[in-house]
Amino acid sequence: MGGALFFSASRSNKMSRSVSIDGVTKKFGDFKAVDGVTIDIHEGEFFTLLGPSGCGKTTLLRMIIGFNSIDEGSISFSERKMNEIPPHKRNIGMVFQNYAVFPHMTVFDNVAYGLKARGVAKEDIRRQVTDVLKLIKIEQYAKRSPSQLSGGQQQRVALARAIVIEPSILLMDEPLSNLDAKLRVEMRSAIKEIQKRLNITTVYVTHDQEEALAISDRIAVMNMGHIQQIGFPREIYSRPRNTFVAGFIGISNLLKADLVGIEGTFGLVEFIGGEILKIPMREPRIGKVIVAVRPEEAKLMDAGSCTMKGTVVEATFLGDTITYVIDLGNDLMMQVNEYIAESEFSHTVGSKVGIKLDESRINVFSADGEKAFV
Repeated sequence: MGGALFFSASRSNKMSRSVSIDGVTKKFGDFKAVDGVTIDIHEGEFFTLLGPSGCGKTTLLRMIIGFNSIDEGSISFSERKMNEIPPHKRNIGMVFQNYAVFPHMTVFDNVAYGLKARGVAKEDIRRQVTDVLKLIKIEQYAKRSPSQLSGGQQQRVALARAIVIEPSILLMDEPLSNLDAKLRVEMRSAIKEIQKRLNITTVYVTHDQEEALAISDRIAVMNMGHIQQIGFPREIYSRPRNTFVAGFIGISNLLKADLVGIEGTFGLVEFIGGEILKIPMREPRIGKVIVAVRPEEAKLMDAGSCTMKGTVVEATFLGDTITYVIDLGNDLMMQVNEYIAESEFSHTVGSKVGIKLDESRINVFSADGEKAFV
């Protein structure tokens, strides 16, 4: 085991473990921070827990590492139950939001800390730390103190320290939230590249939807201690299971409408103004519904060519796109995005426009927002 072969994909694949979370619950008094959650995370997968503040995602992460006890249910790593196993015996690497690097140690000594605690020989420590510093691309900072590094560089040190011990599972709790926008994009790309190279099972916590979509193999969307949906990023974005997911992942216009008829596997959905769309559905039911329309799933047309009409109340130029806010009447607003290259002309504030929806892409939910019909 030497040189660049230390962090080979084949070696890391043998270390990696699956994570089975079976009906786990965590209570703080009468409050259930995590309520009966079940998730199967595959070996080598990049799995993200996504949700708003207070939804239970960090509590669940702390249950995986062993910092929080499990009140009900079980957590297993590759079929070995971990409920009573102390954190230091779970072979987990952890990267925190605030870096948690030791300010009095050099970069090299920070990364070497876990190996020294495990009694690894000095020569092996030197080789392994050198290898991981090269992998994370911070070898030139080995002799510096953390105070001489940028936030992004300090987070790379924290990542290097987490993976140098060859953990079976890597846990990351909002690791990029303290970085500026440009550094966040740079670091998420680096994290994804390193995770795939090592093929290490990773559980990642974030409230940032764009970050989750960009970096994850699969995503679990959480709210109020419950899992709302688990799926691939494109699946969750395109076919959310309820209106919470539709509204939390990206931007959705949630419009009240009526399901007025059924033709085979199609539902006839009537919008304000009398616009009726024929939408393919799994379980169409006559009655009130909520329709979720992404800003890119609507197209602005000449007002005379569409039944659905509105007035432009806001137009924001964003370089390659223009974002419009359309007043549909009855206190209903809709956001529509148009790519400059695909639009023949821009619409000015105050102008009347028609709105054409893409029936194949919009989503329809029950009136309470809990059930998807598409």
